[in-house]
Amino acid sequence: MKALESLASRAYSRIADAQQSDGNHVKLLRDGPETYPAWLAAIAAATHSIQLENYIIQEDSVGQQFANALVTAAIRNVKICIIYDWLGCLTRTKKAFWSQFDHPNIQLRAYNKPHPMAPLSWISRDHRKVLVVDHKIAFTGGLCIGHAWMGGPDPKHPEKILPPWRDTAVKIEGPAVVHIAAAFADSWAAAGASTLPAGDPLPDLDTPATTAGVNLSVIAGRPTALRLYRLEQLVAEIAEQNLWLTDGYFVATTAYVRALAGAAKAGIDVRLIVPGSSDWPLVGTLSKTAYRPLLEAGARIFEWNGPMVHAKTAVADGIWSRIGSSNSNLASWVSNRELDVTITDAPFAAQMESMFEQDMQNCTEILLQPGRTGIPRPRAGRDKTYARPTSQQASRLFSGAIGIGSTIRATFTKTRQLGPGELFTLAGAAAVLLLLSLTAAFLPRLIAWPLAFLFLWSALSLALHAAKLWRHRAPH
Repeated sequence: MKALESLASRAYSRIADAQQSDGNHVKLLRDGPETYPAWLAAIAAATHSIQLENYIIQEDSVGQQFANALVTAAIRNVKICIIYDWLGCLTRTKKAFWSQFDHPNIQLRAYNKPHPMAPLSWISRDHRKVLVVDHKIAFTGGLCIGHAWMGGPDPKHPEKILPPWRDTAVKIEGPAVVHIAAAFADSWAAAGASTLPAGDPLPDLDTPATTAGVNLSVIAGRPTALRLYRLEQLVAEIAEQNLWLTDGYFVATTAYVRALAGAAKAGIDVRLIVPGSSDWPLVGTLSKTAYRPLLEAGARIFEWNGPMVHAKTAVADGIWSRIGSSNSNLASWVSNRELDVTITDAPFAAQMESMFEQDMQNCTEILLQPGRTGIPRPRAGRDKTYARPTSQQASRLFSGAIGIGSTIRATFTKTRQLGPGELFTLAGAAAVLLLLSLTAAFLPRLIAWPLAFLFLWSALSLALHAAKLWRHRAPH
């Protein structure tokens, strides 16, 4: 605990490039039925500005409720900026939904639409979940805006009542709000506008705290920055008592799994809550490849008995907590725009621990079976409720591909010993490669034409970039 307290004040800015401040007031929010009313109340009370950045704003009853609230705020002359992820909303939200934001006080941006000069740009997504109101109140966490987080009647089967997805958010008041607003401004520029609308200037980032409150750090993840990845490994290495994690899409690198296993071997109480059934099965399968090394090291793993656990949280040593949008996988760590906050405060950490212990009551603990070498299985009788698919599959596919690539590389290079849980990954990869080889041998056009198109697109993109640089080259 002392190590975490001492390092928090001097290491975050270097390791995670975090913006740190004191004097903040925070409130823990659990699931959509508790979080959405807080968001809507803040929007209804806005007097000056609203910034909303979310991976998914779904066209359903929940999305429409937020749309109505935002339009109402615009009518009373509140300046509103909205960023949504193009791919995240592609199959969830039709163009007609966005047309209702056609108001002089509302500006709308889609992050990273397909571009002919960037054929692989789809890999980077804006996965943040941020709401800033009047630069005085901010919210962040793991919740998108959609029916799944609210629960209730299944849209396809109204007679069936679905519980809300398990998720976590936080309400923030204090100096950290300005740092979150600055992170939004950075996303706004990345989405195509260089500055925020006139009349909505960003407050002074160096404004000191005027009241007592908690220490909070804002980690604004950007593509290739690896900010949270470095911090998570540090916390795993220096935790002295416990480290409890909840992660919706846990596909950790070998280095991070080893860090967690090392902590468990050293006697640290390491616990992990993951979905019992994932809305993206490949990621669920890859998550299980880390079970055995963690369990053998003494860590405890719990699978959620419900539609989906989507939260991205951590709590360590009764003092340090993290809440945000980042999953423990390379899509979040390397390619996406994410936003997380860390809070150094014992009472808040106690709330996080209590929430974790409550969640454990709705989980099945995964146990090693003596004499078995495959993926550890849960005890019999686990609730078999399955999650519905979402449109976040591209980022998860990227993360899953990284995990598969790590296993294949280790097979060919002998850089590490493979675990029994990677059996299915190797078998699946072998089947795919066999299918591709047979296709190339007997139906070569099915392989050649897509590759030709990809190579041509890439060549044209590189040529256009070269021409642009030529036009703007410095004179000799």
